Amino acid sequence: MDTQIGSMDSCKSATCTDVCSLPTNGAVSTVQNSAVPCNSVESTLGRHLARRLVQIGVNDVFSVPGDFNLTLLDHLIAEPGLNLVGCCNELNAGYAADGYARARGVGACVVTFTVGGLSVLNAIAGACSENLPVICIVGGPNSNDYGTNRILHHTIGLPDFTQELRCFQTVTCYQAVVNNLEDAHELIDTAISTALKESKPVYISVSCNLPAIPHPTFSREPVPFMLSPKVSNKMGLEAAVEAAAEFLNKAVKPVMVTAQDVSTMLRSGQKNIIFLINNGGYTIEVEIHDGPYNVIKNWNYTALVDAIHNGEGNCWTTKVRYEEELVEAIETATGDKKDCLCFIEVIVHKDDTSKELLEWGSRVSAANSRPPNPQ
Repeated sequence: MDTQIGSMDSCKSATCTDVCSLPTNGAVSTVQNSAVPCNSVESTLGRHLARRLVQIGVNDVFSVPGDFNLTLLDHLIAEPGLNLVGCCNELNAGYAADGYARARGVGACVVTFTVGGLSVLNAIAGACSENLPVICIVGGPNSNDYGTNRILHHTIGLPDFTQELRCFQTVTCYQAVVNNLEDAHELIDTAISTALKESKPVYISVSCNLPAIPHPTFSREPVPFMLSPKVSNKMGLEAAVEAAAEFLNKAVKPVMVTAQDVSTMLRSGQKNIIFLINNGGYTIEVEIHDGPYNVIKNWNYTALVDAIHNGEGNCWTTKVRYEEELVEAIETATGDKKDCLCFIEVIVHKDDTSKELLEWGSRVSAANSRPPNPQ
């Protein structure tokens, strides 16, 4: 784990130079001329970061706006090839970036300082445990506020801006605090390359007053780095790909098993099938240790999605209680309603579970209830 915090010195003049571009897997490319003029609108910090994301294959960034990241979001939106997906909360944005990294190799999310950073933290921790390169970008305080002992909003009421950073140090492999222009190019490029090399999340904080400012170093090509080829079992990989392709080729529509950010899916024109399994409580916890706390107030989830839909976009919902109704609902979702976001609420008995889950619950219960060892 490595943390780099930008220098507090004033920005010095710099000269545009040519350096190596992003390398291919296992090799460094040849020197190329920069395609971005030093004083153009595209040489701002915000556009520099946006270009780097596109260059590594990130075409969708999941975000939640906050006053510290609004200018940065403007510059991300302006980058061709980069689509900003607004999410309802930071945790959803983090999990969306997690899923994107699983599908595309690398993902990114953008949130605001502390209140947003701490909200996305759980998703970043999950990406860390799953070895996923997720680039978590946070809009940070104005660069002039560092070292002033000012108390800012979005903090815990102390003149210490490092609480968020300290939290991310435990679940990311590199942390970059960009609060001046002189070393921003190096910090950003190093963070991104480290995420790819380590296959772990990284944290990049960008002061809110910097994204719109150009600097000569932002016209440079990326800082060069080497990616070691990943060795895999060729026969096993081919068998897995063949099995996955066979399964996906039979599918008429992609299927999801849980629902988050339905409004974002509708706004983006998604045509997924969402199955919500409604068993009225926490079945896994019941099998481990039953009690009244495992029963929750049930919601009308179908009506909730209808309310989110609100007549805007294509959405179809239904509620099923029997196998025949489920079969009919799936036929409808893959047939007449194939151009809609489909939400199917499946009502099941609270004890309707698999043999494997019962056995697992029994083992966890036994492990958790072991008495203390003799002292």
